[in-house]
Amino acid sequence: MEEIIPSENTLETPNENVSFQSRIDLAPLLISIKSIKAEIETVIVGQHKMVDQLLVAILSNGHVLIEGVPGVAKTITAKLLAKTLNIGFSRIQFTPDLMPSDILGTSVFDLKKSEFEFKKGPIFSNLILIDEINRAPAKTQSALFEVMEERQITIDGSAYILETPFLVIATQNPIEQEGTYRLPEAQLDRFLFKIVIEYPKLEDEITIIQRENSLRNQGKLEKIKSILSSEEIKSFQALVKQIVIEPQLIAYIAKIVVNTRENNFLYLGASPRASIAILNAAKGFAAIRGRDFVTPEDIKEAAVPVLQHRIIVSPEREMEGIGSIEIIKQILETVEIPR
Repeated sequence: MEEIIPSENTLETPNENVSFQSRIDLAPLLISIKSIKAEIETVIVGQHKMVDQLLVAILSNGHVLIEGVPGVAKTITAKLLAKTLNIGFSRIQFTPDLMPSDILGTSVFDLKKSEFEFKKGPIFSNLILIDEINRAPAKTQSALFEVMEERQITIDGSAYILETPFLVIATQNPIEQEGTYRLPEAQLDRFLFKIVIEYPKLEDEITIIQRENSLRNQGKLEKIKSILSSEEIKSFQALVKQIVIEPQLIAYIAKIVVNTRENNFLYLGASPRASIAILNAAKGFAAIRGRDFVTPEDIKEAAVPVLQHRIIVSPEREMEGIGSIEIIKQILETVEIPR
């Protein structure tokens, strides 16, 4: 058990010589999260679950794949989130003719210096929005493998380390498949979350229309304030790493992931990278809830967005209309929750 060192934050009970102390001061993080949510809610109606997942991804230093039909605010949500963060932002529109050099950069011969000089591409930023990620071919997709996993790029034998924080938010449309390429499993595995955006409810739809009507000629993002700096994000990411998780909950995560590999409904289960992703995401959910320890509920909340893009449903079950989310929920009901 971790030794508790008395400090100024220690509270003493009046009748007993007993001291209690919060192991991690989450107050600055919670204030920032509340402010970011307030800014986002001035534009985005509802979608609280999606906003929470995006914030957890930032705190967990993980990439996000957002899937939804056209018009459900996938791109504007990413741009809005970038606006609340005082960090570098790049947007890359993926198209079938996009080349790896269009993303990473290329070496250009400098006539004055008589040598090649590397010109950095748009990937050299902090938050990268990739629109319609499934519209680029495999050759271009492969350019993202190293940068998403290792936060570095190797070109012409030289390694270029990207500045931290580094986060990729990619969008894709699940309906329109003409001119698209299926993302390889190895690339999907590099996304911490897959967030599926549903249509808004009737009340939310009415609010969306009313807000658009009241905007007149004003831009949606004009009044959005920056809340977090690069240094603050890195500080909060380090803080989240310190969230306490008990050994029995680590075993609980492992049992969930191993169950995906042994499940008869699945053709492909999740890898150990998924276990680590659930661990980090669960800590993130605990942090935004104001807790310095992980609960089984945090793990359950992290499991679906972490696992749904990492598993493949068997063809027989897919023909029966059973999806990955339903199978993950069945697994969560099956695996015993530690007490």
